[in-house]
Amino acid sequence: MAPAPRIRTLAQPDIDVLVDWAAGEGWNPGIADAAAFRSADPEGFLGAFVDDRMVAGISALAYDDRFGFIGLYICDPAMRGLGHGRAVWDAGMARLGSRTIGLDAVPAQQANYGSMGFLPSYGTLRYSGRLKTLPPSDSDAILTADFRLVESFDRSFFPAARPSFLQAWLEPPHIALTHTEDGTVAGYGVARQCREGYKIGPLFARDERTARSLLAALAARCDDAIHLDVPDTAERFGEWLQDEGLEPGFATTRMYRGPKPVIALDGVFAITTLELG
Repeated sequence: MAPAPRIRTLAQPDIDVLVDWAAGEGWNPGIADAAAFRSADPEGFLGAFVDDRMVAGISALAYDDRFGFIGLYICDPAMRGLGHGRAVWDAGMARLGSRTIGLDAVPAQQANYGSMGFLPSYGTLRYSGRLKTLPPSDSDAILTADFRLVESFDRSFFPAARPSFLQAWLEPPHIALTHTEDGTVAGYGVARQCREGYKIGPLFARDERTARSLLAALAARCDDAIHLDVPDTAERFGEWLQDEGLEPGFATTRMYRGPKPVIALDGVFAITTLELG
């Protein structure tokens, strides 16, 4: 029987390793993800260690006292089947306690998470490629806006306030654009360079027209293919992306354990990340 691993909070270099593991799994994280991820909850990254070697990791982020999110759940391939992944999973779930907990599940794991009390909420589908014919970019999109206005707008589309994360997520090298009308935010989006291409997320907007315009403005600033994880509630937007040459691919399901958060899902045109919600 394998010795029980030691569980501890990850320091930034450990999180760098965990994000590299995610790249090895084909998850295509952003090149600046590790530091930005940690800003969401510096104590929320846990690792299982055997002889001072990290063998499994997880993010168990407590956004507030009511909502948390599980992601980056990875075990070193050479150490699988020994219970180390389950040990770090149990530690992450214990850390989040009685909060509503969200995660994004690949199809093969949905039944497993379902057995642990997680229920499906909506599906997401990744669209990848380049827009065939860039529509006119958003002339009202600006690189910066009053952070308080962006934070307030974001809160309608995400289950908890996340000011520390947004402060990091909106900073270079990420490309952050905000659509404003009469001094109010009507949409915003972020593009970040990844191992392959750029991911767009979040893309939150009051309507599809604004979302399309913001996406055009972001895509015009990306010199490679773009990738978006689009909820199935934005079906018409997804159809437009396919008409514009993007290909559907990687599918996941957002699942929650506990009361389902109330958000304006009809304004979510691309989620922020599969790892953090």
